[in-house]
Amino acid sequence: MTLKAILKYKPAGFIAVAPDARISEVVTILAEKHIGAVLVTDGTQLVGILSERDVVRSLAEQGASTLDQPASALMTSNPSTATPEITVEQAMGLMTIGRFRHLPIIENGQLTGLVSIGDVVKAMIEQSQQEVETLRTYVAGAA
Repeated sequence: MTLKAILKYKPAGFIAVAPDARISEVVTILAEKHIGAVLVTDGTQLVGILSERDVVRSLAEQGASTLDQPASALMTSNPSTATPEITVEQAMGLMTIGRFRHLPIIENGQLTGLVSIGDVVKAMIEQSQQEVETLRTYVAGAA
């Protein structure tokens, strides 16, 4: 299974903020949308990703002044990306090795979506369940 299959079943698009968006705005978006990260874009260009973890770390270090900072101050610049053609297993490998939970998807030079570790795990479980059902059908037919 590829990331393209995952994106097919997710709502189209992604949530993005500008580099100068205040962290207080970003936190509101994360809470309202029930998401763990936003992409940071300058026009149509991906310039970074900002996660809940980034905000929490900054709050622990800098306190409430974090909320007045721009997204560009806390974001991970030039995040790892993938194409829709990579497999779910490859995506999980990238996320595990890189220790991140959100993977922006770039197709033909354009940002097209975002896949989370939750999306990847769900796809792997569904794939495993299909394989088990196929094996059950095969074994039942052979008996």
